[in-house]
Amino acid sequence: MTSFILSHDGTRTITVEEFDRLFDEGSDEIEAFIDRSRSRVVYPKAQRVNVDFPPPMVRSLDAVAAARGVTRQALIKMWLADKLDEHARRAPRDAAE
Repeated sequence: MTSFILSHDGTRTITVEEFDRLFDEGSDEIEAFIDRSRSRVVYPKAQRVNVDFPPPMVRSLDAVAAARGVTRQALIKMWLADKLDEHARRAPRDAAE
C-alpha cells in the first residue's frame, strides 16, 4: 500500500518514498510538504559522562565560563564540539596520507 503526502496548499501529492528521496537529495521541493509552524526539534536523551579534573583546571574552566557568560558544562560541551568538528574535518585528510 502506497502512502501519499499532500502539500500545504492542497495542489500536489507525492509518495512517502518520493519525499524521502527528495529529502536525501537535499531538495527544496519538500518545503511545500513541511509545516514548519508545527515542527519541533527532538534531541536525543543526554548520556551522563563523569570526568575528574584537578582543582586548578576547574578554577580555570570556571573563570573562562564566567567571562563568556556560560556555565562550566556549556563551556566544556562547546570546546569538545569544536575539537570533534576539527577532528572530523581532518580525519579524511589524515587517512589519505
